[in-house]
Amino acid sequence: MGLHKNTMRRALLGLIAWALIPLSATAQNFPEQPIKILVPFPPGGGTDFVTRIVGAKLAEMTGWQIVIENRPGAGGNLAIEVAARAPADGYTLVMGQTDNMMIGPWLYSSLTYDSVKSFTPIINVSVTPEAISSAANGPIKTPEDLIAKGKTAEGLRWSTAGAGTLGHLVGEDFKNRTNINLLQVPYKGAAPAIADVMGGQVDVYIGTLASQSGLVKGGKLHLVAVASGTRSAQFPNSPTLDQTVAKGMDFSIWMGLFAPVGTSPAIVERINKEMNKVLKNPDVISKMEAGGVTPAGGTSQEFAEFVKQDYANWGKLAKNSGVKLD
Repeated sequence: MGLHKNTMRRALLGLIAWALIPLSATAQNFPEQPIKILVPFPPGGGTDFVTRIVGAKLAEMTGWQIVIENRPGAGGNLAIEVAARAPADGYTLVMGQTDNMMIGPWLYSSLTYDSVKSFTPIINVSVTPEAISSAANGPIKTPEDLIAKGKTAEGLRWSTAGAGTLGHLVGEDFKNRTNINLLQVPYKGAAPAIADVMGGQVDVYIGTLASQSGLVKGGKLHLVAVASGTRSAQFPNSPTLDQTVAKGMDFSIWMGLFAPVGTSPAIVERINKEMNKVLKNPDVISKMEAGGVTPAGGTSQEFAEFVKQDYANWGKLAKNSGVKLD
């Protein structure tokens, strides 16, 4: 009988000890399998560009296995929905950004996720301005050309990475400010949207500078203007819309890593710590800045507060735009 009591006592003490293991122990063993980062758009766009830079460096600096998986669809919202349903174990992350985390939920009433309640923000990764480009051999070269084409009967046809993306709202804002005839042609990502600009099927592309910079430097695209308040350091000769034909326009897009809500705080902090090292790496900084992207960083708490505030701000802008997509 005494032996049985001692066995039960040891078992009970073992359970108590297991329950009291600090969360940091979980993080110490993390990761024990590959970490998948979902990209809401196809290869070749700005989000893919940034994710592959930081993903490769994170793997190099930590020895972790990082798998980048492109899951385009529904203006970038598909990958966000997949991430929201994933197990909260730190092995499925998503590179969310202004488009699908801040704008999409205000435009699509059928979305199954809540940008604030369905995710745990890990780190703000980068910021890049929105920009407008045309085919390098096309007729549109200046912001004034945009206005002139937009006042014709056929109007100015502009492609975006998808309905409900920031490029969509930038175009709507530009149309309202200038009173031109602007016709959106949405695509499933930046790469096909830009391809049709180069092919002459549409007049211009509105999207992140990161998705355009390589082709601008390669002579395939012409950077007509940036939509941020200041000129791009990479393309100082390209004007801003604010300086020329649309006073007050200032749009940039941020990208950040998110985990499903309920992910261990210790795991979130582990990833945040390693990602901050990545974003301070000279090689990463150089590659990002060459693509028109500014690395960010900071604590997960700072990013969480930013997400809450930015979500509320975009709710007001989305409502004022009058755009609804379902």
